[in-house]
Amino acid sequence: MKDLVRRARKARDRGNWTEAYEAYKAVLDAANVPPGMKLDRAEVDRGAFAPAEIAGELGLCELELRKYRDAAEHLTWSLEQDWALPSHLQKRFLIGQRKAAFYVVELVLSVDPPDAEILIDGQKIDRTARTYKLFLEPGRHMVRARAPGREDGFHAFNGKPGDQQEISMKLSGPAVSSAKEAPAVPKTTRAVPTARAKEPDPWASWPGTLRVTGIAAATAGVAIGTILMIRADKLDDDLTARRNRLLGEPSSSSSTCWEAPLNSPCAELARLQDARNLSGRAGVATVIAGGVVGAVTAASLFTDFSFLGFSPARDRIHVSPVATGKEIGARIEGLW
Repeated sequence: MKDLVRRARKARDRGNWTEAYEAYKAVLDAANVPPGMKLDRAEVDRGAFAPAEIAGELGLCELELRKYRDAAEHLTWSLEQDWALPSHLQKRFLIGQRKAAFYVVELVLSVDPPDAEILIDGQKIDRTARTYKLFLEPGRHMVRARAPGREDGFHAFNGKPGDQQEISMKLSGPAVSSAKEAPAVPKTTRAVPTARAKEPDPWASWPGTLRVTGIAAATAGVAIGTILMIRADKLDDDLTARRNRLLGEPSSSSSTCWEAPLNSPCAELARLQDARNLSGRAGVATVIAGGVVGAVTAASLFTDFSFLGFSPARDRIHVSPVATGKEIGARIEGLW
């Protein structure tokens, strides 16, 4: 044991941290000191071997080798036995412990009952205590606590370098392990949710019927009026062409059609003119009527008829402007 200690110190003084680490670890393993165990003052005082000092030196070697989690654990355990350390070692180990803690996550875990088995990420901790101080690598971790006759406890967290996590777990119990041990639970009648009343169809009411009729009438009026206006435009073209041909004859003049017989070309021009005027006027009137009906129908979409008692008020109509390269208008969306 003494030879290992001397070899570890010489390697440490040379800066050979790997050799020093292996030697100090061998000494601590030979001492069979479980992590977290409290040292007995009388036993330490009687011997030349100082586990607290060896653990602290091992932690400093681990710090140099970037084994930050192990370094934080060994240095923290060593400082907990500060009564066994001279002041200059306490100072060295405290500085090292703070450096190591900067790279790891410190977990303070309290468990009730204190004899519960603790698993960190599935790895069992080989000691029991009411409060644990553990050091973990940064990242996500799962803490599980279990005890006979109690329900297991779980806690997950995500730790960052330098974080300090405090977790308190109280296992409720007793746990129900089988159907035979389960207490009898009175059967309760499960309420069957009533079917949700189907919302009435907004188009089935009289405002909906009028709206459908209005939309159909407006569409038909605009379509028929457009056809009539197109026909009037075509008749106007025919009338112009025939008038030009008639005036182009040598025997014609501006007064040719004043007293023309019924079967003359002038009479045909008159009929075309009447037909053109009639189609144009009818087309304009039909388009205007369709536009009025459409405007009234569109206005009804924004009218709340709930005051009449036929249907509940609604707030489901959305109007948004729409602009393209050729036209501008509004888009109406909703449930009426």
